[in-house]
Amino acid sequence: MRFSLRLNNDVAPDDLVLLARTAEDLGFDQLWVSNDLFLRSAPVLVGALAVRTTTLGLGIAVMNPYSVNVVEVAMAAATLQELSGGRFSLGLGAGSEEFLGWAGLARPAPLGTTRQAVHVLRLLLGHEDVDPAGLPGWAAAKRPLGMPVGRPVPVYVGAMGPRMLHMAGECADGALPLLYPPEHFAVARRQVEDGIAAAGRSRAAFDLPACFWVSVAQDAAAGRAALANKLAYYGPSISPTLLAAAGLAPGDFLPAARLAQRGEDAAALVDDRMLSLGIAGAAQDVVDRCRGLVALGADHLSVGPPLGPDPGRSAQKSLNVTLTTLRQKLHEAAATAGVEAPVITTLHSFGYRL
Repeated sequence: MRFSLRLNNDVAPDDLVLLARTAEDLGFDQLWVSNDLFLRSAPVLVGALAVRTTTLGLGIAVMNPYSVNVVEVAMAAATLQELSGGRFSLGLGAGSEEFLGWAGLARPAPLGTTRQAVHVLRLLLGHEDVDPAGLPGWAAAKRPLGMPVGRPVPVYVGAMGPRMLHMAGECADGALPLLYPPEHFAVARRQVEDGIAAAGRSRAAFDLPACFWVSVAQDAAAGRAALANKLAYYGPSISPTLLAAAGLAPGDFLPAARLAQRGEDAAALVDDRMLSLGIAGAAQDVVDRCRGLVALGADHLSVGPPLGPDPGRSAQKSLNVTLTTLRQKLHEAAATAGVEAPVITTLHSFGYRL
């Protein structure tokens, strides 16, 4: 079982370092930093984390092949691998058409462009199972980076749709499916595994985190309000296909989005159906939904913002709840199988434990 934390690139560098050290102390495996446009540079932030942590895996979730040339993405990834001593993973995705449009960028052929970028990146970042002959027109296929890569950098695909998830299974090292709702993991897993099978690859070598938004607070209403404001901001850009499965459409979020994009509180306009797209409430609410994900076969839980109404302290709460929940699930699974479960050490500084 693996655990990771995802944080936005709007977090101040000093706060991000504090959260990374907390995650490392709590035994998390990875910390991913987003790379949303017009905010802080994720490669710079992760570089700072690389020299301030020692065991925590680090990643960017995600860069895209439109705003930065793929060779420059590879240069940043290889440098971060060198700085971190082999602890870096790269997330790559097609990006949001709406958000790229803010920068005047088009997004032609997202599936094909992302697929080719994954192949080029894996070739440049030390993977030996990529055939350069399959990359016509790419001089990068014939010219290595001028620095040691060391351990090959795992390349993950940030994806939500079925074709992109299938492609990730075919050619990437992992996928980062942002799940709306978290229980969509069962569908995403099947789509990835279909791609793995089609390419004749090993499922055991592929990392598939269950990525979801979480907001936890001692006051359940405060936890839900924090998630509601995040959903208000991002709701219109969520895949219509995924929203339809929850009985929603992007337009349902527009009244709340107008408030959120002006920096106003939009929680009152986000209903329970919308809130079901993430996990929010008191500690036990989060525990119960995480149990369901483990039952669906998730072996890597990845919790993402808003984390709670007070991100500094709530990050620690969220980490603690998730680790504690999964420790219980591991012991239950081990008891059923008649084997001893791994011991996971957690902190209990917020007064709840299973």
